[in-house]
This record gives sequence, C-alpha cells and structure tokens, in this order.
Amino acid sequence: MATMLSNRKMNDDIKKMDVEAVVIMAQSGDMRALEELVNRHQRIVYVLLYQLAPERNDLMDLTQEVLLRMCRSIKSLRNPKTFKYWLNRIVTNLFYDEMRKAPKRLKTLSLDEPAFSDDNPDGPSREISDTSALPEHITLNTELDRKIHQAICELPEQFRIIIVLRELQGLTYEEIANLTHINIGTVKSRLARARVKLQTLLTPYLNTP
Repeated sequence: MATMLSNRKMNDDIKKMDVEAVVIMAQSGDMRALEELVNRHQRIVYVLLYQLAPERNDLMDLTQEVLLRMCRSIKSLRNPKTFKYWLNRIVTNLFYDEMRKAPKRLKTLSLDEPAFSDDNPDGPSREISDTSALPEHITLNTELDRKIHQAICELPEQFRIIIVLRELQGLTYEEIANLTHINIGTVKSRLARARVKLQTLLTPYLNTP
C-alpha cells in the first residue's frame, strides 16, 4: 500500500513539473515522465498535423508516429529547453516525408518554386478541400477562432505551413527557415502573403454587422 501511495504521489508530482524537468527525467529512463510527455503533447501534435494537412484522414496514425519518434529519440535532445522546437521538427519532418510519399494524393505545391511571378502575380491556383467541419475533439473557443482556422486551412500549402509555424506555434523566423529548408527572406515573404490572404478570406466575416 505504501508503495502504491508513493507511486501515486510521484505521478502527481510529475504532472506539476514544467516540461523541461519532465524531459530531463524522461531522458534518464523514467517511463512515467515519458508517459507524461505523451499525455501532454498528443493533442498538441494532432492539432498541429491537422493545421498542416487538414485534408488527410489518417491524422491519428500520424500523431502516434510522431509520439513514437519522440519517445525513441528523447535521449538525443541535447537541450531540454528546446523541446517544443524539437517536437515541431519531428512533426514537420514527418509531414514532409508524407508529402514525398504521396504528392499526388496530397496535391501539394513545391516549397522551392516561387508562389508569385510576373507571369502569375496572383499565385498558383488550387482546389480547396472542404474544411467546414473540424474534428469533434478539436475545441475552438469562439466563432472567430473557428473562422480563422478555417481560413488557414484554405491557404495554399506553402503559405499555410508558414502561418501555422509562426502564428500558431510561435516559432522564430530562423526556426521556421531551418524546419522548412528555405531562407529567412522567403519565410518573411510567404508570411506576409499568407497574412494578406487571411485578411482577404476573413474580411466578409469581420465586416458582417
């Protein structure tokens, strides 16, 4: 009984720890800490994947793959303070892996080709998937949140990735450049274009009396 109470107290203590402390424990081989990391981040990972690829129907499987990679590689993380960025890198790397596996099914746009040119000033056109209904377990607090997320889902791939990583994940320009393998100037340019497109998409809603 004493052992059970001790384990329960330890589990409660882990739940109160900040992420950095939990990561350090997980790196030392503590399975309870590793489980806590999984519990804390499985929804976060799912939502990030949904924001990056809302048209996919295997997001739960991809979420599990991300978490599995996290568990396998946790000891390789040199600086626990960078856990969030490190986890984002796992998510985006998996996302790019899936893009390369099935480019036709995903209908992606090349991240290396310019979205705008003199011959095509409005950028590439693409069919927009139906994103009117979000998964039930993604809870958005207000109708405006829902409209914003819907508008993000309607952005072309190369803009959606940048806006998600910057505005929703809070990454720096340098971190985004490293994750997406494009230069910082391109990151800033695409972010500016994405914001303009978002404003255009949201204008009818924001102007509604």
